Amino acid sequence: MSKKIVVLSGAGMSADSGLKTFRDAGGLWEGHDVMEVASPQGFRANPELVLEFYNERRKQLLKAQPNEGHKALAILENHYKVTIVTQNVDDLHERAGSTDVVHLHGELFKVRSTAPPYTVYEWKKDLKLGNLCDQGHQLRPHIVWFGEEVPLLSQAASLTSLADILIIIGTSLQVYPAASLMYYAKPGTPVYFIDPKPAIDTSADFNLQIIAKKASEGVPELVNTLLDTTL
Repeated sequence: MSKKIVVLSGAGMSADSGLKTFRDAGGLWEGHDVMEVASPQGFRANPELVLEFYNERRKQLLKAQPNEGHKALAILENHYKVTIVTQNVDDLHERAGSTDVVHLHGELFKVRSTAPPYTVYEWKKDLKLGNLCDQGHQLRPHIVWFGEEVPLLSQAASLTSLADILIIIGTSLQVYPAASLMYYAKPGTPVYFIDPKPAIDTSADFNLQIIAKKASEGVPELVNTLLDTTL
């Protein structure tokens, strides 16, 4: 029976594809204060700014391509049961060939109604004021903003608890609630942490191995190692 691998991926996963999927050290996302473009308050205050911000992110994503890290994770599915839990809102894991991806913070190529039942639609073009759902309500990006519930968090925690191997890529695990996920892994579970500037809690009961490389280099290296152990 194939071992279960759970991957927790963050902004560093997509950085080598040219995407900034979250704020930098100054609290900015592509030059904007994150609370202006990633909060319900920001959307109420200036919906045009928020919609245009995500229109630009959508255009950027349409031009981006999966990197070698994304592709390597897809190859793992040939020998392991792989679930990817990502904080990223891009679709690069899927485009690389991964088939089981949980998007904790939403998806850039989807939009949803601003009122119940919060119908979700596939969307790759610009989103404007006046674009309405079937019930006549304004559409908004299908993104989990600051202050909003993370609806898939409990599913992600359950998946992590079942992992035989946990791989963490390109995330500081400093932002909650996503940062709590690694603590759901069973004691002694092998944990591989891939990040060029690793900062991780080493005091917990983890069988931890750090690969201090960027995703496009560290992930293929780890995948080759894991595949060698299955052959």
